[in-house]
Amino acid sequence: MVEKAYKEIKRGISEIIDEERILYLLKRYYETGENYYIKAGFDPTAPDLHLGHTVLIQKMALMQKYGAIVQFVIGDFTGLIGDPTGKNETRKKLDKETVLKNAKTYEEQVFKILDPNKTEIVFNSKWFIEMGSSGLLELTTTFNVARMLEREDFEKRFKSNAPISISEFMYPLLQGYDSVALKSDIELGGTDQKFNLLMGRHLQRAYNVGKEQAVIMMPLLEGLDGVNKMSKSLGNYIGVTENPNDMYGKILSISDDLMWRYYEVLSDKTLNEIEDLKKQVEKGSLHPKTVKELLAIEITTRYHGEDVALKAKKEFEKVHSKRELPSDMKEFELKGDVWIAKALVETKLEPSTSQARRDIKQGAVKINTEKCSNEQLQLKSGEYILQVGKRKFAKLKVV
Repeated sequence: MVEKAYKEIKRGISEIIDEERILYLLKRYYETGENYYIKAGFDPTAPDLHLGHTVLIQKMALMQKYGAIVQFVIGDFTGLIGDPTGKNETRKKLDKETVLKNAKTYEEQVFKILDPNKTEIVFNSKWFIEMGSSGLLELTTTFNVARMLEREDFEKRFKSNAPISISEFMYPLLQGYDSVALKSDIELGGTDQKFNLLMGRHLQRAYNVGKEQAVIMMPLLEGLDGVNKMSKSLGNYIGVTENPNDMYGKILSISDDLMWRYYEVLSDKTLNEIEDLKKQVEKGSLHPKTVKELLAIEITTRYHGEDVALKAKKEFEKVHSKRELPSDMKEFELKGDVWIAKALVETKLEPSTSQARRDIKQGAVKINTEKCSNEQLQLKSGEYILQVGKRKFAKLKVV
C-alpha cells in the first residue's frame, strides 16, 4: 500500500528532497494511523486563484487520502512584503485591508478541493506578531547576506545594481520560519521556490525543532498558450471563480499535448485511468476532443457542480458546433453614436481600445455574426450583438 500511495504522490512532481522521510511518514501512517503534516503557503496578493495555483492544492488533496493533515498557510503577514521570487524589481507593498479581503476569498476557494476535516487554515501573522521585534532580529542571525545573494534572482539584481530591499531578504526567512512554528513534516512549493523551501529545513535545524521537513516541488503549470506559466498578467489563465462557460471553453481550447499535462497535475483520475485514455487515443478508438471534454467537465464540476458543468458543455456545443448565439449574454446600453473600439471596452469584451483595434485588424471581432474590419466604425442607434473571439459575447443597445 505504501508503494502504491507513493507512486500516486510522485505523479507530476519535479523534484523531491528527502524521499526517505516521505516514505517513513507513509509507512508510519499505514502501520500506526499517525498523521503527518504537509504545509504550503499562499500570499493573498490577488482576490482569486487560478488553476496554476491549484497544482499544489490538488497534490495536497491527494496526500490527504494517504494520511496528510494540510497546513494551509495564508501569508497575511508575508503578503504585506510580497514574495520577491522571480522579480527583477522591488514589489509594491499591499495594504492590510486588501490582504485580509483576499485571504477571505482564498478560504472559500480551497475547500472546493481540500477535505476541510483534514485541513488547518492558519494565518502566519499569528506567530510573527507574537514573535515581536526581538524575535525577528534573532531570526536574521540564522542566515548571512552572502548566502542570501546566492539566490538567483537576488544575485541578478545585485549584479545589475537593481535595488533589493531588506524586507525582501526577510521574505525567505519568514517563509522558512512558518515551518518552525508549524513543525511541518513536508512542504510543497513550485520549482521557483526551491531556495525558500530549503530555508524551512535550515531553520528547523537552527531552532532545534527535532525534525527536518521533506520538500516536494511541483512544476509551474503552462497557461493556455502552452508556453508561458499560467499568469493573469499574461492573460493565459483559467480562474477558479471563472464563469463556468468560460472555464469549460478555455479547457477545450488547450492543445492535445497540453491536455495530458493538465490531466497529470489537475485531474483526480488515477495514473492507470489516464494511461488507459492515452492508449485509446493512440489506437484511434477515442478522439482527443472527447478526452478533453472529459477533463473540461471534471474541472468545471469541481468548481461549479456537475449540473452547471453539463450545461456549460451544451452551451459550448450550441455556440461552437451549431454556430448559434449563446443563450445568456450580458446586456449594455450606451447613448449616442459609439465608436466600435469604445463599445467593446464598455461591454467588457476588451481591456482597452488599443487591444480592440488590434483584434478588429486581426478579424477577431464580429457584429451581428458578421466580421467587422472597420476599426473606425461608429455604431448608430440600434441593437447589436458584439463578439470577440469564439467565447466573448455581449448585447448592446445604442440609444
